[in-house]
Amino acid sequence: MVSEEDLGAVLDELHRLRNRVPQLTGALAAGVDGLVVAHDTPGVDPEGLAALTAAALGVAVRVADATRNGGFRELLVRGERGYVATYAAGRTAVLTLLAQDRVNVGRLHLEGRRSGARIGELLDAADAAAREARRAGRPLGAVSSAPPTRTRTTRTPRATSTDAHTATDS
Repeated sequence: MVSEEDLGAVLDELHRLRNRVPQLTGALAAGVDGLVVAHDTPGVDPEGLAALTAAALGVAVRVADATRNGGFRELLVRGERGYVATYAAGRTAVLTLLAQDRVNVGRLHLEGRRSGARIGELLDAADAAAREARRAGRPLGAVSSAPPTRTRTTRTPRATSTDAHTATDS
């Protein structure tokens, strides 16, 4: 689970990226499972793009493995009217960029790799914090490092026809 603050930071990174590369027409951060984390994709369905990215990622990972070229880093698709570039973003996410056909591909890769690394750091840290919170039994966003405290409550069992008395359990 990613906090609202972390999601805001990812979305800010997507906006900054689009400002640095004016030929970008969209940017999407998604989990490798195809679920949207954050997006700035006017005119494009983010859920559909995230699902397609996950499918393409699956094939790209298999190609990299089959050719013994190591783990996935990036994927570039060139269409008649533009590019779709997907970059690794940490352990569990990817960054997908949509660009016009006149984009400087070197600049696209430079900025995409940088933003993918930043987004990966944010999401990996959020994932680690969530795992630690679950392990410690704290709700996500809890600040205290102390173990959770339990409040004592008095419970009254339901009376039945054969049990006319009540008792408290603490």
